[in-house]
This record gives sequence, structure tokens and C-alpha cells, in this order.
Amino acid sequence: MEFELPDAGGVTWSVSVRDSSGMPLGGVGEDVPLRTASVGKVLLLVETARLIASGELSPDEPLTRSLDLWVGDSGLWHTLSVESLPLVDVAALVGAVSDNLATNVLLRRVGLAEVAARATSLGLRATALHDQVRDVRGAEHPVTLSTGSASELSALMSRLAAGTAVGGDADRMVRQWLSANVDQSMVGSALVEQGGLDPIAHHASLDLPITFWNKTGTDDGVRADVGALSSDGRTVTWAAIANWDPTPGTTLDHLTVWAVLRGMHHVGEQVLAQL
Repeated sequence: MEFELPDAGGVTWSVSVRDSSGMPLGGVGEDVPLRTASVGKVLLLVETARLIASGELSPDEPLTRSLDLWVGDSGLWHTLSVESLPLVDVAALVGAVSDNLATNVLLRRVGLAEVAARATSLGLRATALHDQVRDVRGAEHPVTLSTGSASELSALMSRLAAGTAVGGDADRMVRQWLSANVDQSMVGSALVEQGGLDPIAHHASLDLPITFWNKTGTDDGVRADVGALSSDGRTVTWAAIANWDPTPGTTLDHLTVWAVLRGMHHVGEQVLAQL
């Protein structure tokens, strides 16, 4: 499998695509650890689903937002009037719109140490969620929200697809949350454009002939997309991460983002070609 990925703006890529068995089909810089922005929230959802499936958490437990967890940017909860939501709905917001406030509320309930322990138990070394989401990241905070390598993340996607990550019921729960993801600007753009899938509605069920689910991450100098596409009993999983040294608001940075998104679209084309 050949990848045509731009190096404009000094972009560093980590890409890995796997087949139904989890065997690698191709990649670029697969083991390079990079910043992954909101992709690290997948680890929070995995541990949340495991706790629900084991009965350690109730999906109906009310979780309440608070000012010390407040963060703007991506998501919906910070625009809504409701102060409390059932835990399962908070997780759904994280999966669908990468809700930052919901992430912080859910992370406080589940625990960052517990998420880290789950990542370790899954054999992840380069992939981790380091912190809650912050509007301003100071010197006293971890330097980035999350990190990961494409090799580890694509393997995790394969295990989630097969139900062998933390258990069948829990893994399906994670897949369902991620199937509602509204951001299809990266790898998903090719799946929507060339695969004929509705960017919002068509992939939001796991019981359709063609399904896909994914999680994206966006930050200054970061674009990342991980997920899975299934059709006719065959599944292809991917992880595509791009990092560069950003100069936000400049023409050069806009051109770099545009080039990276073209590269992500190309990865999606390669994923489609494997089905």
C-alpha cells in the first residue's frame, strides 16, 4: 500500500492501516509517537464502557458540570442549560462531538489514573491520555492532552472492532459512541465522498451493511483520525496522525492544514480500496 502524504510545512506523519485480523496492510512512520489531541479521549471511553459493562458504574448515574471543569471550544454541553446529565449521555457527547466539558466531567468520575492503568493493561506504551482538557496549558500542566503512535492506535481499533479490547459488550458500547462522530473532515471525508455514506446519519448505526466509526483530534499543529470501516464481513482499521510546528493564523499554516487534510483524504481512499 502506497501513501502519498505531503511534507509541506515540515509535517511528520504516523499512519497505519490493518485488515480484519489486525495484520498491517501498510503504513508510514507507524511507531513514531506524536501528539494526538482529542484522539486520547478514546481511552477514557474504553475505561468508561468497561466500568459500565462490569456493573462498577451505572449508565444512569447523574454527572454534574462545574466551573472548575469548564472549558469551551469543541462540544455542546457548554452551550446547553442543563447542569446534569446521565453518565451514558456524557460519554455519548464525547464520542459524537468530542465535547471538552463532558470529557472533563467524565474523567473526574472515572479517574485519570484508572484510564492510564487501562491503557497499560492494553499494552499501550506510546499512547496515553495525559490530562483533562484545558483552555490554557501552563508550565505546571502536561505539555499536551494526549499522545500516541499509529501502530498502537490502529491495533486498538482492530481490537475494539473484534470485541477483544476490554470485552464484547464494552467494546460495542465504544463503537456505538464513536459511530455518532460528526467530524468527517479527515480520513472520513473519503468514506463519505466516495463510499456514499451520510456524514452524520448513515454511519450512526452498527447494524447497517456498511458501517464506520472513528475519533478525530484537532489542535494547533495536530490532525489525527482513528477508526474502522466494515462491509460484507470485512473490516479495515486505521490510525493517521500528522504533526507540524504551527504558526496559527498565518497563510503558511493554513496551507499546511489544507495539505494535511488532503493527505488524510488519501488515507481514506486507501482504506476504501481494501474492501
